[in-house]
Amino acid sequence: MNLLKALFFLIPLLLLFGCYDRIELEQQSYVMAIGIDTTDQENQYLFTFEIANPEVGSATAQGGEGEPPAEIVSVIGTDILTATYTANSVVAKKITLDHTKIIVASEEIARSDKFLSVIQSASRSPQIRRAVELVVSKEPAEDFIRNNEPTMEKRPHKFYNFMLSRAAQTGIIPQATLHRFFQITEGDADVFLAVYATTEQSKEKERGYEDNYIAGEIPQIGGSPTQFMGSAVFKEGKMIDILNGEETRFAHILDKTHDMDTFLATIPDPLQPEYRVSYNYAQKNKPQINIDYQKGKTAKIKVDVEYQVEIIGIQSLINYSQIQKYRKILKENITNRLEEKAKQLVKKSQEQYSTDPFYWSLYVRKHFKDVPSYEEADWNKNIYPNAEVEITFKLDKLEFGKMFDDSNVSEVRD
Repeated sequence: MNLLKALFFLIPLLLLFGCYDRIELEQQSYVMAIGIDTTDQENQYLFTFEIANPEVGSATAQGGEGEPPAEIVSVIGTDILTATYTANSVVAKKITLDHTKIIVASEEIARSDKFLSVIQSASRSPQIRRAVELVVSKEPAEDFIRNNEPTMEKRPHKFYNFMLSRAAQTGIIPQATLHRFFQITEGDADVFLAVYATTEQSKEKERGYEDNYIAGEIPQIGGSPTQFMGSAVFKEGKMIDILNGEETRFAHILDKTHDMDTFLATIPDPLQPEYRVSYNYAQKNKPQINIDYQKGKTAKIKVDVEYQVEIIGIQSLINYSQIQKYRKILKENITNRLEEKAKQLVKKSQEQYSTDPFYWSLYVRKHFKDVPSYEEADWNKNIYPNAEVEITFKLDKLEFGKMFDDSNVSEVRD
């Protein structure tokens, strides 16, 4: 009986032991962004932490008026985790990485052989989530984080959430999580696409359209200096190239593992090329990818893409919606242009990268009985670079918005 009484009092005490290491919310500092840069010291790197101020921008928070939205601290270390403890020597609250949204690597370190070793610690820490996005900045990562001053959204975590999610939906930047980076890098068969961004305006392109830019080239007056556009290409854990926004969109279109929303684009008017036709592209179904592989023979890759288009702007005011032969020309022109752009990206990846940014290696693996035989066939050096690729776009639906006809210029200006 006495034993039962003792257990009755001891069991509730055991349940309380789980709270011994609890840290209150107000005792923690939440890092939203981590920057990684090279230094002059061998195997030493500069880590920049952007720590959110929860008092700023919250309707329920008391005070916070006049306070900065974030505190930015830079320290030197060998890896992300040890640098975090070093940074805590100047930050009063305990730094935690649970809510980190992005890791920013400068282009300099991303192109070096050291990048994979320095980013590796991010995969070992339970604090850093695998959903963290990997961003490559044209300038040093420290400058990118310090120069990033959004005008409409003061809270850094909201800004990164909105920018990355919306841009990824429209296809101008990739979905570049740490999980995907390690998955593709360790698979050693495809290239990984990271987000490319900058806060520095470079020389504007003499001629460019909505997605034919990389970050820094977009003509801009006012607003935040930060631009997210295009993707950094990683092969075997090292950056080797940059794709512009248009190429990144086609990488999404041809990749079944990506989710992409509708996007707006323009093409030269088929009948009056000095004008542009604006359209809304929608892809309701994933592309169909079939790979015919036989040992000792050239692999054949067939990709079928079904898409829909809504015309939203015709500068020339040509009546494509009502005149059958004009509508047919427009359909063929859109389809041909999509196929041409897609084939150009495939050719570039075969000749320059010797592998693909579409994750197509997933669909050839069924032809091998085990991993050693797949690795021996060598997707990078043998199968993909020499493959015959056929890409077909099929227009499922063509619409012209709410109006059948545009204004008749001859009647307006009689």
